Amino acid sequence: MTDVLPVLSVNVRQQRKDFLLDVAFEGGSGITALVGPSGSGKTTILNIIAGTLRPDSGCVAVFGRVLTDVEKRIFVPCHRRRVGFVFQDAQLFPHLTVEQNIKFGRWFTSTDSRGPPLDVVTRELGIGGLLKRRPATLSGGEKQRVALARALLSSPRILLMDEPLSGVDDARRNEIMGLIERVRDEFGIPIVYVTHSRSEVQRLATRVVRLEAGRVVSVGSAADLPDVGVALGNNGFAST
Repeated sequence: MTDVLPVLSVNVRQQRKDFLLDVAFEGGSGITALVGPSGSGKTTILNIIAGTLRPDSGCVAVFGRVLTDVEKRIFVPCHRRRVGFVFQDAQLFPHLTVEQNIKFGRWFTSTDSRGPPLDVVTRELGIGGLLKRRPATLSGGEKQRVALARALLSSPRILLMDEPLSGVDDARRNEIMGLIERVRDEFGIPIVYVTHSRSEVQRLATRVVRLEAGRVVSVGSAADLPDVGVALGNNGFAST
């Protein structure tokens, strides 16, 4: 019987001043949510997966491809990892149009690994009418759509999302969650999703990795959240 490789494998250790991150977990298809109090290491893990931060020891692999292995001196540069990143504040280039921002995702992608066509992405995310506008004229929800489109056009094998709804008003929150579900289901891209929102986890997550003080304290399904909440208190979840 052939072993099936996990979509994502993380086993790393990182010391920064008085904070020690020492985690090991796996992520599968769908959405793996990283939850826990502020300062528990969630964003640090995303940066290690993306390659913007080197761990002191350990390894990271996506679909069996080793991206980081400190012992073997393997460190794939972030622009060659095929890891998409959607930040909390979108981080769009203010001097570029929406279309130019989206196409930027392809500049570091080889022609044989291009993502879905621009018209497909803009149609699915409902931003076809925004292409000639500048980021300063967009709402928070529109900026996050554009950031998501840019990430998709980079042809990612995995997508990292760092609290993508934290700056979105309640009226747009459900709408954007629906778009994330479409990315998960229609584009088939596994997602690692950082959030403090219990409702986001319960709606979106396939697997939940709970962190506390730089360590994994539990791994389970979204259905396990109520019981875990009783055991550990609010533990970094907002009431949304």
